[in-house]
Amino acid sequence: NFADFWLADQLNSLAAALLDFQFLSCFYVTNGDWLNANNTAICAEQSFIIRPLVNCIPAWIRFAQCLRRYRDSKEAFPHLVNAGKYSSTFFVVIFATLRNYYKGDYLEKPSENPFTYLWIGASIVSSCYAYTWDIKMDWGLFDKSAGENTFLREEIVYSSTFFYYFAIVIDFILRFAWAISFYVTESKFIGGDLMTSILAPLEVFRRFVWNFFRLENEHLNNCGKFRAVRDISVAPIDQSDQTLIIRMMDEEDGVVNRKKKKNVSKKKEDRRLLISEDILSKLEGSSPTSTIHS
Repeated sequence: NFADFWLADQLNSLAAALLDFQFLSCFYVTNGDWLNANNTAICAEQSFIIRPLVNCIPAWIRFAQCLRRYRDSKEAFPHLVNAGKYSSTFFVVIFATLRNYYKGDYLEKPSENPFTYLWIGASIVSSCYAYTWDIKMDWGLFDKSAGENTFLREEIVYSSTFFYYFAIVIDFILRFAWAISFYVTESKFIGGDLMTSILAPLEVFRRFVWNFFRLENEHLNNCGKFRAVRDISVAPIDQSDQTLIIRMMDEEDGVVNRKKKKNVSKKKEDRRLLISEDILSKLEGSSPTSTIHS
């Protein structure tokens, strides 16, 4: 269901936390004396296979979920296309791992490391892929029928369009934050570990912003097709709406299934006609003058 996919998406923004947990576990498992544990070389030497696998776990979960949805629905779009987005993460991790592994062979001329260019190319493709999917598919923006909501969509929940434009810009910057990290670390302005500590919380913030518009789009447009009925309103209600809802709930047939709405309306109309006929018959049967008893 939607919660499964949503939770797996959150995990994709916590890859750095998973890597830290892997290192933490390795460090204390391989160091018997915890009070004097200071040997980090063992975990670094064993990281060539384990850390890339851990790094790919969140993307693999979503990749497998997309394949499962394709198997159930037989719809290549969007499920196989979405799986392609997550598979691009695998290439980024593989080329990044090979780049670091062969770094020692290109100490004098780092620019000659071929895996650096492969990693950059894979990162560009992955970031463009993910950003386009964020904006167009997950958020449903850049809709042709947006009307006055330029570059957004026809129906929006939040009162100001500024929130949407802000999210579009922030998502772009943080999707390509790896490029800034690459530049500052290669220029020796900031160390790699410090840059990771900066970018990891920013990625969590990006996901935090992403959640608002992803859930909004799911409620409005049922883009993931997790509901049988599309029109579920999430817009805030005012006092008059609330009064109307309470009045409908108080009536016997006030809140009904949409498919039965026409039948219920007809029943109500028939009931009103019967009541009117009953009142008329009583009036006709009564005397024009009446006696008042004190």
